[in-house]
Amino acid sequence: SQNYPNPFNPSTSITYQIPFDGQVSLKIFDMSGKEVASLVNEVKTAGYHTVDFNASNLSSGVYFYNISVDANGNNFSATKRMMLVK
Repeated sequence: SQNYPNPFNPSTSITYQIPFDGQVSLKIFDMSGKEVASLVNEVKTAGYHTVDFNASNLSSGVYFYNISVDANGNNFSATKRMMLVK
């Protein structure tokens, strides 16, 4: 799902659903592609999950978050855009 609220200041919630148990990675990137945060990097069960992101130490601008799931040969990846306005 898209993060909420968007645009945000300084924190937002990212809700995601995974169809199967697996290794989940959720990372935040800036416009240049530099990783600025890693929010999740662990095995999660299938279902809905929510993670909060506090960007008080980042400057205003557009950021991207990428979620990827890997389990038993099943792979899923998605990237979404979000905007931080201070």
